[in-house]
Amino acid sequence: MHLKTIKCNAFCLVASVTNQEVFDRPESRASFESLFRSFDPDVNFQFFKSFRRVRINFSDALAAAEARLRLHKSDFNGKEMRLYFAQSVLIGSPRLEPPKPDKQFLISPPASPPVGWQQAPDAVPVINYDLLCAISKLGPGEKYELHTGTPTTPSVVVHVCENEQDSSGGEDDTEGSTSSSNRPPRPKIIQTRRPDITPGVMQ
Repeated sequence: MHLKTIKCNAFCLVASVTNQEVFDRPESRASFESLFRSFDPDVNFQFFKSFRRVRINFSDALAAAEARLRLHKSDFNGKEMRLYFAQSVLIGSPRLEPPKPDKQFLISPPASPPVGWQQAPDAVPVINYDLLCAISKLGPGEKYELHTGTPTTPSVVVHVCENEQDSSGGEDDTEGSTSSSNRPPRPKIIQTRRPDITPGVMQ
């Protein structure tokens, strides 16, 4: 909602009254009203106690200007009284208008791409030809060292299986079978024994 302040209302004054008696005592209110009725007999008043303001509506703009000229910063019952011309506020639209579409594309998901946006082409895939060349040179039974060991780190070596049976890691070998390569038997993995837990003891 857009608010726009226009020129002052020449027929209306707003009095800033610090004397609370104007709002509470009828005689003080009558004395206050008599100050302005001397300029315009048809003047009317609206008292706003919470804001300590009085709206004074004149029927003649010249009378309002003269009253403001003579009574502004004058003394009323020992308190200074200030007068101001009221300002009218014009409401531009009764509805909330959408924001300007300058940066609307930043909203997720965007309604439309920004002006001048173009889709970036897909990046060319990175192919490691050195790795492909090294893999192509590997043969059955050979090994290839990927990483050379150091005094503090082990080396990484790839062993190529000789046949399909070795690559599948089959467990069909029995105790009496023989192998053409006369390789030593594979060590059996012993499972770690579960520790004994005494019933009724909570740790």
